[in-house]
Order: sequence, then C-alpha cells, then structure tokens
Amino acid sequence: MKINENTSMRDAFFNEIHEIAKRDKDIVVISADMGAPALDKFREDFKKRFFNIGIAEQNMIAVASGLASEGKKVYTFAIAPFITSRCYEFTKLNAGVMKFPIKLVGVGAGFSYDDSGPTHHTIEDISIMRVIPNLEIYSPSDSITSRGLVRLVNDSQNPVYIRLDRKVLPRIYDESEEFKEGFKELKKGEDICIVSTGNMVHNALKISDRMERLNKAIGVIDVYRLKPINPKLSEALSNYHQIISLEEHLLDGGLGSIISENITDNKIPVNLQRIGLKNYIYAYGGRENIQKVCGIDIDSVIEKNFKPEIKFSLQEKIDFMENF
Repeated sequence: MKINENTSMRDAFFNEIHEIAKRDKDIVVISADMGAPALDKFREDFKKRFFNIGIAEQNMIAVASGLASEGKKVYTFAIAPFITSRCYEFTKLNAGVMKFPIKLVGVGAGFSYDDSGPTHHTIEDISIMRVIPNLEIYSPSDSITSRGLVRLVNDSQNPVYIRLDRKVLPRIYDESEEFKEGFKELKKGEDICIVSTGNMVHNALKISDRMERLNKAIGVIDVYRLKPINPKLSEALSNYHQIISLEEHLLDGGLGSIISENITDNKIPVNLQRIGLKNYIYAYGGRENIQKVCGIDIDSVIEKNFKPEIKFSLQEKIDFMENF
C-alpha cells in the first residue's frame, strides 16, 4: 500500500502487517484498548486473529506469550510508556528470558503525546528495554522506515520492541530502502557528525542544513536499530573527529550511552558530546516548547554546541543570526 505524506508510522506499520497477514495466517494482533484505522481494518478482515485485551498491558503480554508458545507471530500494541514500563517484568521474563518472539509495538516515543504530560511521555524506554535479553529494538524516523521494518521483524525469532512516533513526520527515505543495516549515514560531513534516532533525526538534518548554509559540513547518521547495533556503525563513526548524539530521551542509558559504548568498545579515537534529557520534566506548550525547555531544540543545540566554535566572517554572522 502506498504511503502518502499524511500516513502515520502506526498506520504504515499495521497496514503492512495487514498485507503480510493475507499470506501468513500465524499473524495475530493484540491491542490494549487502542484503536486506529489500520487496526480496524485488521479486525474486520481477520476477526479470529485480533484481540482487544482492554487496559491490562501485563495480561496482554501473558496472553501473547501463550500464543507465541504455540507458534503464532504476535504483535502487541499500546501507548509506548504502558507497553514498556507498565508490563516490564512480564516482558523481561516471558519474552526476553523465554525468548518468545513477541513484537511489542509502542506508539508515542519521546514527547509524542506532548499534550498528555509525564504519564504519557516516553523518555526512558530505550534505557530499560535494551537490557532485556534477546530483545531487538527499532526506532523508525519516518513512515517509510516504519513500514520497511515490518518485513524484518516479522521473520525474527527474537522478541522485538518498535518505538513509533505519534506525529506524522516528513519523509526521509525512498520507498526502495530495505533497512537491513540498522543505520544510515544520511549526510556526509567533514569533522563533525550528529547521530540521532526517531523524530530527532529531523532536528539533526535541519541543524546540518543550517550549518551547510554557512559552509560547515555536518554529517548525520540515523540509527533506526538500537539493538543489536551493526558493527559497521563504528566504521562510520571513525570517519569523524567529533560525534554529537542527539535524542529526545534521558541521557542515562539512551542513544548517547549506546554510542559511547560503541566508541569505547571499539577504541575509536573520537570525541563524543551527548545531548538529551538530564531528568524527567513536567512541561506543556507543545513539543517544540518542551524541547526548548530541555535544550534539545534546533536553536539551542546550535547555540550551545556550534556557535562558539565557529569562526565567522561578518557576512556569515549576519546569515547565522537571520537563521535563528
């Protein structure tokens, strides 16, 4: 099914599952009281393979475990903080330790639910989920990525967590992309590269575009598979002198920690600057405002991490200020 500019990650993902389910009769979808047009279509066409378990995420994982033990390919769906932290022990034991290939699909990564407050913010999921044994983690940056990842996770024999953004984000990738590598260098730079994931890849690209207008080539890498990390990522990082990790997530255990571990374990001679959240935050006013309060918005990142290091001509200074 064609993805248009208004297709969300969620609908792109479940529309692709619907297509595969026509051929693969082992696919089952379980929802924790969540609705969506794509889910409605699946429920109508495959009545015996869709279950709404209600607001009971722990029980959803238990039911999924039973179905998976009988050979079913089970997709569980809920808001991201509830499918991760609320049923964490069930996932750790039933999916991770038992290695049942349950697919956990969470919508609302980062501040996606910007109007719902801290109960619906998902800023620690990477940290807690990456320590679950055998679990794979995917973090798409647009709807093309979201759909493309279905083809990979459906055949995986491991449990999987997919963190989807609630918002409809602009396209980054072409329809032909296969997403097998786990990351992609979207822009090549000279000395500095921003490594990001999910919606923050868009911020990284905008930062790079602004700096490019000042003749400063900043690279951008999208890490859409956070676990396991492709060993080739270390090769891409080694081409730069300065790496900046940018995430809408707590710094403790998030993308920056993953990149730091990769640099350390592979003895890459590169500097790393981690940009993310230092603590939980209680803020409203829209996603852009929340990012600004946290210092992870485009302007703040440029002001704090690039501006002091750049030697400007007079015209460059004028251009720089006009871009703010």
